[in-house]
Amino acid sequence: MKNIALILSYDGTNYHGWQTQKNGITIQQALTEAINQILKCDTYVSGVGRTDAGVHARKYVANFKAECTIPPQRLSLAINAVLPEDITVLNAVEVNDDFDARFNCTKKEYAYYMYSSKINDPFLSKRAYRTTYPLDVYKMNKGAQFFVGTHDFSSVRSVGTPVKSTVRTIFHCQAEYVDNHNFVMQNDDTKLIRIRVCGDGFLYNMVRAISGTLMYVGSGKLKPEQIKEVLLSCDRASAGPTLPAHGLYMNRLWYDNTDELKSYKLDV
Repeated sequence: MKNIALILSYDGTNYHGWQTQKNGITIQQALTEAINQILKCDTYVSGVGRTDAGVHARKYVANFKAECTIPPQRLSLAINAVLPEDITVLNAVEVNDDFDARFNCTKKEYAYYMYSSKINDPFLSKRAYRTTYPLDVYKMNKGAQFFVGTHDFSSVRSVGTPVKSTVRTIFHCQAEYVDNHNFVMQNDDTKLIRIRVCGDGFLYNMVRAISGTLMYVGSGKLKPEQIKEVLLSCDRASAGPTLPAHGLYMNRLWYDNTDELKSYKLDV
């Protein structure tokens, strides 16, 4: 019995999130079915975390245990051959028996993409959120720094699964313009904004609410320094909106104590 970690990338548009459920197809379900078909087994695939319906992943880690004689470098190709085209296994690696994709992950980074335009870009309709008014990215980035540190993030979460604590630690939070080369753009003049948030864990819809709050800062509805007041209030109504799922990506993962995964540069 081997413990195999898979490094994935996927477009979440057509899926009801990561976790298997009764009311629609999910990433976990599609991946499990592909593995079971290739290896002729019945295994359970554990993921680094839940992503909601419509959320994407540039990097995602999952692991499963099964009898497997296929070399890891060939296993990823075999699984990809039966996966839908919007899910890709980038790499497969055999890991220690006690490795778990979720519990061995030390940090996660999410990225949220948005752009300002009065005209919709059809190539971004499921990839980034559009506003119709201009945004000041300098002010957004200034406001983002107030999220960094250990805080009660009650103001920027949706009510969902009960949690023992709403305190989390954010290691970095940035808003910046990025090149459009990762997207097929209708208008090369469109400026794509990326908000990156890295933390030890996240509350339900936390990154989408942080992004909505920074959008308010960029539009002038909030001043950058008011983010501090928003956090101290612990009042969801004081923050910006929860932005739609289609602009959100699981972006980077850190497995500092796992040499096998570090070799694939997941922690840089």
